[in-house]
Amino acid sequence: MAGLLDGKVAIVTGAGRGIGRAIALAYGREGAKVVVASRTPATVATVASEIEAEGGTALGIACDVSHAAEINACIARAVDTFGGVHILVNNAQGFGTAADPQPSTVFVACEDTIDAEWDYTLRTGPTATLRFMKAAFPFMKAAGWGRVINFASSSGQIGFEGNTSYNAAKEAIRAISRTAAREWGQHGITVNIVNPALETRAFDAWKAARPGFVEELTARIPMRRLGEPERDGAPLAVFIASDGAGYITGQTFMLEGGMHTLP
Repeated sequence: MAGLLDGKVAIVTGAGRGIGRAIALAYGREGAKVVVASRTPATVATVASEIEAEGGTALGIACDVSHAAEINACIARAVDTFGGVHILVNNAQGFGTAADPQPSTVFVACEDTIDAEWDYTLRTGPTATLRFMKAAFPFMKAAGWGRVINFASSSGQIGFEGNTSYNAAKEAIRAISRTAAREWGQHGITVNIVNPALETRAFDAWKAARPGFVEELTARIPMRRLGEPERDGAPLAVFIASDGAGYITGQTFMLEGGMHTLP
């Protein structure tokens, strides 16, 4: 039986764990050739091996998205290996500072935000997203078909307290995505955004740093649970990347169990 993504080449950043890993595995099951990109060589190798063990095709590439040269090298190697790029999932996001990376956002008041955190958060978020999109664009345009899925957050939409750098980064990603959606639609390329509330490493870090936070958050979600990467995140990412979503672009998918119903 043919998969929904047969014949497509997909790059998933931050694919060593969490939602990136879940998406990479799902894409492999749907027939895509998957480039598993993340900072740690061991994790990308593990996820690529998981995809291949299930009968899929994968290539693990260690890529630090804070460096433009590594982004360009990742795209070049994907094209050299698989012949093109059709799907790009910008899931990676750094927290903290380059000298002291953190597993999740660092809660500080707006007036206490330091330049090092601001610079690193934006460099690994919207700057990396735009760099990957620019590098992939010529190959999607040549194919007359492309899917870009960028990850943002409702934290930026509502201006969640203590998240200045993260909020700015995620809203910048949404602005970049909407702009590219309008410019690139004529080439058969869609660009969409996912705002998730999923049980990930970041939520685990929040549980440790702020006891009760995740429990309080879950209580505000109509579905009364955080989403799961495999159960909730990966199927949406498959749909957005498929032919069936070819007339949807510039949209923000609120993958939050109804936590926010923003216009």
